[in-house]
Amino acid sequence: MKKSLLFLLLCTGSYTFAQQISPLTVEKIMRDPKWMGNSPTNFRWTADSKTLYFNWNPENKAKEELYKISTVSSSPLKAAEKEDEKLLSLNYVYNKDKSLGLVEKSGDIYIRDIKSKKETRLTNTMERESSPAFLTNGDVIYQLGDNLFQLSPKTAETKQLTNFVKGKAPGRTISKPATEQDNWLKAQQTELFDIIKKRNAETRSAGRGGRGRFGAQTADSKPLKPLYTDDKFLNGIVISPDGRFITYKLTTAAIGNHNTIVPNYVTASGYTEDIAGRTKVGENENLSQGFIYDTVKDSVYSIQTSTITGIKDIPEFYKDYPKELDSLKKKNADRPVNFFGPLWNEKGTTAVVIATSLDNKDRWILKLDAATGKFNLIDRQHDEAWIGGPGISGFYQGSTGWIDNNRFYYQSEASGYSHLYVADVASGEKKQLTSGKWEVQTLELSKDKNYFYFKANKEHPGIINFFKISVNGGEIIQLTSMKGLSDITLSPDEKYIAISYSYMNKPGELYLQPNKAGAKALKITTSTSAEFNSYQWREPDLVSFKNRYGADVYARVYKSAHPAASHPAVVFVHGAGYLQNVHFGWSTYFREFMFNNLLADNGYTVIDIDYTASSGYGRDHRTGIYRFMGGKDLTDQVDGVKFLVEKYSVNPKHVGLYGGSYGGFITLMAMFNESDVFASGAALRSVTDWAHYNHGYTSNILNEPFNDPIAYKKSSPIYFADKLKGNLLMAHGMVDVNVHFQDIVRLTQRFIELGKNNWELAVYPVEDHGFVEPASWTDEYKRIFNLFEKTLK
Repeated sequence: MKKSLLFLLLCTGSYTFAQQISPLTVEKIMRDPKWMGNSPTNFRWTADSKTLYFNWNPENKAKEELYKISTVSSSPLKAAEKEDEKLLSLNYVYNKDKSLGLVEKSGDIYIRDIKSKKETRLTNTMERESSPAFLTNGDVIYQLGDNLFQLSPKTAETKQLTNFVKGKAPGRTISKPATEQDNWLKAQQTELFDIIKKRNAETRSAGRGGRGRFGAQTADSKPLKPLYTDDKFLNGIVISPDGRFITYKLTTAAIGNHNTIVPNYVTASGYTEDIAGRTKVGENENLSQGFIYDTVKDSVYSIQTSTITGIKDIPEFYKDYPKELDSLKKKNADRPVNFFGPLWNEKGTTAVVIATSLDNKDRWILKLDAATGKFNLIDRQHDEAWIGGPGISGFYQGSTGWIDNNRFYYQSEASGYSHLYVADVASGEKKQLTSGKWEVQTLELSKDKNYFYFKANKEHPGIINFFKISVNGGEIIQLTSMKGLSDITLSPDEKYIAISYSYMNKPGELYLQPNKAGAKALKITTSTSAEFNSYQWREPDLVSFKNRYGADVYARVYKSAHPAASHPAVVFVHGAGYLQNVHFGWSTYFREFMFNNLLADNGYTVIDIDYTASSGYGRDHRTGIYRFMGGKDLTDQVDGVKFLVEKYSVNPKHVGLYGGSYGGFITLMAMFNESDVFASGAALRSVTDWAHYNHGYTSNILNEPFNDPIAYKKSSPIYFADKLKGNLLMAHGMVDVNVHFQDIVRLTQRFIELGKNNWELAVYPVEDHGFVEPASWTDEYKRIFNLFEKTLK
């Protein structure tokens, strides 16, 4: 019997429970992550809230499969993908009383009677109709190509609302109103010349080109006004609920930019092939102009930025550049902005636009007078560094919206932390609903619009739970209570919560809980493999210390049960800059988590720090690196080493560090500018010169190389390469389209010219920024381990 069972286990591959991962080795932990088990992902509810679907791979197959549970039976079942997936693909848009729903299926629009469940096809064309919505009169709006159409479900009558025409308007600009003389001359031309009559007829015919449910626009429709795009990119088309105002943006593509090229050397063809890359920071950006088409007046006018409070403000950093400051003062120009919205209230009487300056130092919430294109200020968030934080940058669906026809909600860092605010748009009165030294991280308005649901780190910076609060403010009610990270998917009827919960040494699992305070969360899945479970993964000490500026800095410390004789320490530096890695949940840096356990097993004390600019700690922490990357974010690593020396008996002469991407950048700055603290370092896929990184990320923090060269020179490792004293390992993928291989090549050339010989470069010909191949991960981390073994013991 035992022999038969063993034979069966060997044949099925189920023998993995007998494997032991201890002792840890680089080769074991850097395999394809499937060996660990596969956490469930992509949770989504059916519209009736009775079934939760998710992707899972408990059998460790080639790819994950569709599973489901019901609120009645919580046992996971494998779903029949062809049948069950149909229930998940429909996302209805409802009318005011929720009696009717609209959905796009295969490029056509359908209307569904919610009570009877009867569904009717409204459009039937070879083209794609999209973005259906209801007007206040019950008619249906949808987009076909660049244009909007209006369809009456009662009469099946369809009419085209817009007539966007590529190219320039003949003889006049789009914003210039026609005078009586203009109209007279136009009528005279039509009267005198047959060619004008012919072309006018062709334009009218083109305006009727769309087909609705039964074909062409109604015969009695008047000719549509051509809306010329001036050869610009048309986007952001929004119609007011009453159908009167149509807003849109025309975007001028940036010209004169230089796109980078990333050579790919290992190809199927045998030839080096070029990968088209991004632009670098400081290149020209696309510029947009907003317009409003008033269908009642049949007129178009541009949205005016000159009425926005502070639109002409000059950033403070220009004080370091007096000539440029004088020039900007003389120009007195409006700063370019991006518009998001408008967001109309339910009645369609009021619209709100969110505007952000292109330099990202201002975010305005504005009441739009659609009849004039002018604004009234509701809220301005200004930051001499850059606007950011949860639910704030740009336009976040769910983080802004209407509670009712008068009150608009949004998030702001005005208090120093991202919190929830409500503004009365009519009176201008604003009310802060949440407060404290914690962040509202996601926000959702309940279906009845009586509550806000939100995720927040209210109890501790490293614990995420789910809460609710009345739209009028008051008591915050905690709905989940597990110590770790909880990612929430609320059922449509808001009666249940699907939770992806993880702890420091336990990857994410699915839990199901009634949406009530004090309710218990039921664990649904168990995903980790027997081999993963065979090792007692550490729960790092989650600690905090004061940095030299008096701010609290949080860290994870991996203690060694048997420290090496030299009492060495390693600092792990997480990437991304604005990211949180010190928390009670499972880390996205799971390979590094396991490697830190391996280091601790081999006698090292390891610290992982949420340095200045990490997320989760409010505005001052987020922007503490403005105009100086490698400043406070680097000294936090040094102060962390001091903490280890004082609290964990680490030898200050035997400290190394490693990290990738931003962590690689910090490693380089540490090896160059804090060489007395760090004996060795491994810098992976590192930025070496911020003037060569992308625009969106870098310009926020350092402005642009041509207008703030001081910031770039202070912040770029390549300027400090001559200070290298310790032992440096660099590793970089050669097809990295994020931090280009050129970055590390340029630094290498500096080392050669400087005559440095205490460095080495490992290159990975087939790897992008995030490595994929287990062989590459293994080679890279064996080199890191060997570096520390040779230099810190």
